Amino acid sequence: MSETSSKKLPKAQRRDQLLDIAQTLVREEGTDALTLGYLAERAGVSKPVAYEHFKTRSGLLIALYAEIDARQVKVLQDALARTRRRLEDVARVVSRAYMNCYTSVGPEWHAISAALKGDEEMEAFQRELIDSYVALYCEAFAPYTNLSKEELHLRCVGIIGAAEAISREMIRGRVEEAKAAATLAALIIRGLST
Repeated sequence: MSETSSKKLPKAQRRDQLLDIAQTLVREEGTDALTLGYLAERAGVSKPVAYEHFKTRSGLLIALYAEIDARQVKVLQDALARTRRRLEDVARVVSRAYMNCYTSVGPEWHAISAALKGDEEMEAFQRELIDSYVALYCEAFAPYTNLSKEELHLRCVGIIGAAEAISREMIRGRVEEAKAAATLAALIIRGLST
């Protein structure tokens, strides 16, 4: 048990500590080993502390997924802030960030995602995530297209679908990351050019 684990921490710090330990557990032992009881044991806290923060195992996995995703969104937003203001450049940044997310976040991202398939709470969370990415993409691409708001929205939904399909090919080793990102960028540029 670490010194940090055994002493009283403010709620936000305890949550961060639990999420760090949970991510390590997933990386080292897989998602099947991750329970709220085991997390509490590894963190040196009582089970009620873990339950207070996450309520359920699904709640814990969703919190882990959300934390990893938030870091990736921040990276994308920072990159967009530094990007030249042209559709081609924004499309390349978005595409690279999407593909890089899959290769840089580590195996725990994929394991967490797989562990939550079919869980109602996770399905709702996934829908919210997609909606937030559609909104982010609409905002990023709106200045560079004459499409109506509704048409841009639908095309951004399609971009995310294409990005998912291409990233699966990349994960399966069928295409390299640079080619996957370039292909997605080309689809974005063609799909949003008017």
